Amino acid sequence: MFEIVNKKELNPTVTMMDIKAPLVAKKAQAGQFIILRVDEDGERIPLTVAGYDRENGTVKIIFQIVGGTTERLNHKQQGDFIQDFVGPLGKETKVDGLKKVCIVGGGVGCAIALPVAQRLHELGCEVHSIIGFRSKDLLILEDEFKAASDKLTIMTDDGSYGEKGLVTEPLKQALENGEKYDEVITIGPLIMMKFVVATTKPFDQKTTVSMNPIMIDGTGMCGGCRLTVGGETKFACVDGPDFDGFLVDFDEAMARSVMYKDFERKEHEEACNLFKGVE
Repeated sequence: MFEIVNKKELNPTVTMMDIKAPLVAKKAQAGQFIILRVDEDGERIPLTVAGYDRENGTVKIIFQIVGGTTERLNHKQQGDFIQDFVGPLGKETKVDGLKKVCIVGGGVGCAIALPVAQRLHELGCEVHSIIGFRSKDLLILEDEFKAASDKLTIMTDDGSYGEKGLVTEPLKQALENGEKYDEVITIGPLIMMKFVVATTKPFDQKTTVSMNPIMIDGTGMCGGCRLTVGGETKFACVDGPDFDGFLVDFDEAMARSVMYKDFERKEHEEACNLFKGVE
């Protein structure tokens, strides 16, 4: 059992928790993920490591409440325990030798992008961050990105905060103005990453994407997280989650990502009904 030592609501649909997991915290690196089960009857879900404290033995996770399992997890409070917390899994984001990087994050994907930005900043890399949200009330981790970035641009779809527009707009402007990055690292919704790649490709700007498809076992055995990358089948849990954005078949990935959308919605509704009147 793993204790929840801290819980914080970042916005109405996104929650942050610190989990006591010393063995995971000891080895976790930016870009890796864990798989957890809320209780004995729960399903296994992957969540990216959003931070870690090796001294205190805690791992930070940030999740969006979209299905039954995340609804159940969100009803856990500080001092409660979750059943399983396995990791770190996947390959860490490669940051050695990078001198200037642009981080492009979207929505809850910013929780995944932040530890990468922080690690690069620690290594003395010049970090330009572009983060985007639908509106101001969904904004998360602004102060943390400011601390880890030499330049931060915040975009909102409706213009309620920062600049109005998509994350691809300031990225394209920077590239047109002659900015050259060792790498662009983008993390967020598939459609966003697809268009980030479409923006960088004409400039032959190296672009890495972080893929988070459906996962079950986290070892490559189930095949649920398979992707087509450069015409070859890859498994996000063991080959990734980072891949060359120019090689990823985004259309296939997006089609697979919505296969269980109706089931997820049904499970979320059932979980909501289960907890009605509990609080």
